[in-house]
Amino acid sequence: MDAPLDQSLAGVLGGRTAAAFKKGLGLETVGDLLAHYPRRYARRGELTSLSGLPLDENVTIVAEVLEVRDRPMRQRRGSILEVRIGDGRGTLTLTFFNQAWRAKELHPGARGIFAGKVGEYRGSRQLAHPDYELFEGGDRDEAAAKRWAELPIPIYPATASVASWQVQRSVEVVLDTLPPLDDPVPAEVRKAKRHPSFREALELVHRPKTDADFGRGRASLRFQEAFVLQAALLEQRELLRSTPATPRIPGALLEEFDADLPFQLTGDQRTVGEAILQDLAGPAPMNRLVQGEVGSGKTLVALRAMLAVAQSGGQAALLAPTEVLAAQHLRSIVKTLGPDLAARLRPTLLTGQLATAERKKALLGAASGSARIVVGTHALLGEKVSFADLALVVVDEQHRFGVDQREALRLKGGTPPHVLVLTATPIPRTVAMTVFGDLDVSTIAELPAGRQGITSHVVPLADRPGWIGRVWERIAEEVGKGRQAFIVCPAIEPGATTVEDSEPGDDAEAEAPTHPLATVTEIAASLATNPVLEGLRIQQLHGRMTGEQKDAIMRSFAAGDIDVLVATTVIEVGVDVPNASTMVVLDADRFGVSQLHQLRGRVGRGGVPGLCLFVTRAEEGTLARERVEAVAATLDGFELAQVDLELRQEGDVLGSTQSGGRSSLKLLRVAKDGELIAEAREMVAAILADDPSLGRHPALRDAIARRLDATTRDFLAKS
Repeated sequence: MDAPLDQSLAGVLGGRTAAAFKKGLGLETVGDLLAHYPRRYARRGELTSLSGLPLDENVTIVAEVLEVRDRPMRQRRGSILEVRIGDGRGTLTLTFFNQAWRAKELHPGARGIFAGKVGEYRGSRQLAHPDYELFEGGDRDEAAAKRWAELPIPIYPATASVASWQVQRSVEVVLDTLPPLDDPVPAEVRKAKRHPSFREALELVHRPKTDADFGRGRASLRFQEAFVLQAALLEQRELLRSTPATPRIPGALLEEFDADLPFQLTGDQRTVGEAILQDLAGPAPMNRLVQGEVGSGKTLVALRAMLAVAQSGGQAALLAPTEVLAAQHLRSIVKTLGPDLAARLRPTLLTGQLATAERKKALLGAASGSARIVVGTHALLGEKVSFADLALVVVDEQHRFGVDQREALRLKGGTPPHVLVLTATPIPRTVAMTVFGDLDVSTIAELPAGRQGITSHVVPLADRPGWIGRVWERIAEEVGKGRQAFIVCPAIEPGATTVEDSEPGDDAEAEAPTHPLATVTEIAASLATNPVLEGLRIQQLHGRMTGEQKDAIMRSFAAGDIDVLVATTVIEVGVDVPNASTMVVLDADRFGVSQLHQLRGRVGRGGVPGLCLFVTRAEEGTLARERVEAVAATLDGFELAQVDLELRQEGDVLGSTQSGGRSSLKLLRVAKDGELIAEAREMVAAILADDPSLGRHPALRDAIARRLDATTRDFLAKS
């Protein structure tokens, strides 16, 4: 027999209602419905403002009937019942066709909840055939009437086919028939937190008698959500650690490499490097995330790990998101290793754009084991790609890849390989605990010595349209000093409405632009005839070019044969040209916070100071402008990551597209609930240390299974 929360809604509410809930809201079980929490609470005595209701949106409002009029239709038989409702400040018309009988209940003075799609008729807002539920009046004494008027009314997320009060009625049916529930939060933890039981918390949220009631209920359920999620993540981490792996002990290769380094490792590089070497030497697979500021030297740390596994004949595969970056990684690795080590380890490139002969050679090197380091794109995941002894998987910019892609590469190892995930997108601590809670997280915040600073400015064309001329002058001045410049556009050719060449997971904004986007082709053509830039060598780079074209252009730019590169975000990550001093981002408001920070990181990488100009037409005071100004105000990527989280007000931090829709957070907000998440994690860790299998905590074990269905658990296992 199913547990109470796993029961089908059809068995409790009937097939017709259950089908509507599944289709309209995606709710299938009793647990799904009870976790569909009210989005706000209204009162019978309170009237919701009707002014400024959005057209073509489904709304749920609390209002009073002001006037009722039944009139015949002009063009055909029948009548129209028009009911005017209001709140003393605004009015709205309800329209019913051939339903004059509703006038008996929709009389002036009646109050209730009305729901429907906002339309417009002859300049006035209206709801055509809305659903509604009237508040009962009745004769009561004054105190009872006051209690009735103040009783909170839960307003649920609803659709055109399922109204808020239909959800409320169904929740009440479920609560009235719900048997006792096991509590996933142990009694001692609940007592320490002074939280009500799970069953009581559901009552407080769905049927509160006071504001304090739903506040207590939500606090308890929010903590429970954090508690169950952290239990799932920590349990998964222990499961990964229980899988045997081949220990990889560093030796002469790494010693030789370190001895020849022309610079000192930073303190953070040494600390993180030691943690990685300890992981590699252990009996369990390493599963570590290394996050670091742009230019902090994460790739060098990864290369030292590759040398450690190569000592025992193991191979390393580096998965990069773009061909440009994969090719640059290979060149950088070969250069950093030096001719002797490079000849012995044979770093090899494997991408989809390789010529047939080169591809065969690369496949043979990987399969035979002669190529100890293989760098590639998605081509590494192909069925024909095999390794003699895959010991280490390095994933660069992990947010660019789906978990299935990462898992496909990991499974190419005979025994589970060690996994090192790199990201230059700083992750707030609360997100690291929530999304990557089953990984060990290391941070490199310290920049190598000799790095010059980057000056950032917003160029607000909405306020100062003439400033665009000064942007081109600054580029000319920098090139005149022997330096180079990037100009980034959101689109390749006219007609695009979203940022092009962004990879899955990028945080570009999705709202429709209010003006034509700057494009690579138009900007490059315009600059070629701009007298300010006369004589400069200007070239284009974008994702529609072949791999060979992109690689040739980047080689020319790195060699100093191109002065100004007009590009899309293909240059966002990892591109390293020390002589590039200037970054201009056009329509900067079209990019997300972390994208802007990444783009800025392409300059200031050598011995010359960096200049970054964020050009935007967003109006002052808008969220888009605020996002750009936030990036310009600080170079601290971790501070920006927190700003980004707060601006975006995250929804599904586990990523519904990767992990299944049921994984989205309900009440927990990682931007605000950091302390709560940390507290829950600490309490869960203590329980798992004492009861690893959760044999003495069956309710928590069941809650994990319910919270993380098979798809989501698979996602966590691969993360």
